[in-house]
This record gives sequence, C-alpha cells and structure tokens, in this order.
Amino acid sequence: MRAAPYLVGAVAGYLADARLGDPRRGHPVALFGTAATRLERRLWRDHRGAGAAYTAIAVGAVAGGAALAARAVRRSPLASAALTAGATFTVLGGTSLSREARTIGRSLADGDLTAARERLPHLCGRDPSGLDEQQIARAVVESVAENTADAVVNALVWGGIAGTPGLLAFRAVNTLDAMVGHKSARHRRFGWASARLDDVAGWPGARLTALLTVAASDSPSRAWRVWRRDGSAHPSPNAGQAEAAFAGALGVQLGGTLRYGDRVEHRPVLGAGQPPVAVPDIERACRLSRRVGLLALAATAGARFAAAAWRK
Repeated sequence: MRAAPYLVGAVAGYLADARLGDPRRGHPVALFGTAATRLERRLWRDHRGAGAAYTAIAVGAVAGGAALAARAVRRSPLASAALTAGATFTVLGGTSLSREARTIGRSLADGDLTAARERLPHLCGRDPSGLDEQQIARAVVESVAENTADAVVNALVWGGIAGTPGLLAFRAVNTLDAMVGHKSARHRRFGWASARLDDVAGWPGARLTALLTVAASDSPSRAWRVWRRDGSAHPSPNAGQAEAAFAGALGVQLGGTLRYGDRVEHRPVLGAGQPPVAVPDIERACRLSRRVGLLALAATAGARFAAAAWRK
C-alpha cells in the first residue's frame, strides 16, 4: 500500500525524537534559520510585499526540495520510509520541549530561581527578570501547551496531509513566524505574511491538539468545558486552543499579564476559578504533552492510511 512507507517512516521518526531529542549541533532547522536570516538581509524592506516574497521564497524552496526528494525515492518503499523518518525526526520537537521544561522545573523545585530565570529564554520569549516561582511555572506550562501544538501535532497533521513536503514546509512556516512574525518595529510589516501563513497552517493542528488533550486528560469533561469556554479568548487564533485545553486538563489557571522585553500584554485568564500553576504541574504538563503527541501520531498516520485505502 502506498501509505505504508509514510506510516513506517513517521513512527520511526517519532521514536527517534523520543529517544534522542534535537541534535545539539547542525540541526537542519537551525541551518534553515541561518539561510532565512541571510535571505532577510537581502530582501528586507519595511513593506508587506517584500515580506510576502521572502516568505514565498523560503517556504517554497523547502517544499519544492522536499517534493523533488520524495519524487526521486517514490519507487523504493525503503528509501521513502527513510526519507519520511528523517523529515519527521527533523521537524518534531516534543522531547526537547519536555527536557527544557523539566530542567526549569528542577531548578524551581531546588529553590534556584536564578537558574530557572536564566533557562526560561530557551523555552519562550518572555522577560524572566521580574518573574517569581509561580510566574515562571505558569510560563513553562503555557509554553509546553502551545509548543505541543506547534512542535508536534501540527507537523504530524501536515505530514498526514502532504507527506514529507508537508512535514518540512510546516516547520519552515513555523520557524519563519518565530523569526519575523512578531510585532517588532523591524518586522511589523515585513513579517506580516509569515505570521498570517503560520496562523492558517496552524489552524487544524491547534484544534486537533485541543481535542486530543481532552481525550488524554484525567478529567475530559473539565478539559472540554474550559477549552470550549476559553479557547477563543486568547489573542492568538491557535495558541489559545491548546492552552485552554491544557488548563482544563490540568485543572490550573493560565493566562494573565505577560512581559516580552519592553512589551506588556494583558491576556484573558484561561481556566478562571481553578488554582494557579504550581511547580509540580510542569511535570504533569510534560506527561500530558507526551500522551497528546502519541495520540496525534496515531490519528494522523491512521487518517493517511485510511485515505490511501479509500482511494484504491
């Protein structure tokens, strides 16, 4: 069956990420980021059109290269599976996400607030200098929730839809959003296309993340209720879906005031009436993230297999 190489490769890539995490040097995503930075230097203008061209070239190069590679190996099931495994391992970040979260959690548990503050920028873009223990724990849990969608579920969704090109193209889109999709003076216009494309690409996976979080929760009814009530309150059309579902699943309160350097955001509270996040909730969030990732692998690979069988 045509879907078999993808299934084998996706499972192998997922297991490789679970065992190894991201390589410390020479990560393909980091290499893409370096190339995208060089391209930005050449194309940057304070204009949406320039940013749209930048996004099209960067994502198009990745998607096109991946499509050519997939076409070149399509007659060899073994080579196709190997290509899918390599792409899946490249784009998934669930293991490294949990490792970073647990590192911060251990520092907090040991009472080393300075170490936790120093490590937080490895996980999210917030200014840690004025955060206390509870605020850092909340930032970690929110980052685990949001990145479970971005670094795991969405990648698997696009792999299920479009195979290796879908896996790699989504990671390119998500990386560009992290690089230029924020509202800095330099990127407010230039990064607009990358940010909007990431919103579109992230839409299906964010909702699937929320659904799978409900399924993986110890309290599905509470997770469903908080997700449906609060998921759209977040300023991001996608991040709030995962964060609200995690808030309900863990029985904690997320959201509120955040600081990103000189910029302060006052976000709605997700899971109002529930206890604030505590340090032990970091480990609970990591375990929930792992369960959601496994369910996402089963759901997306199964859907691709079913679609291939239906087309026969």
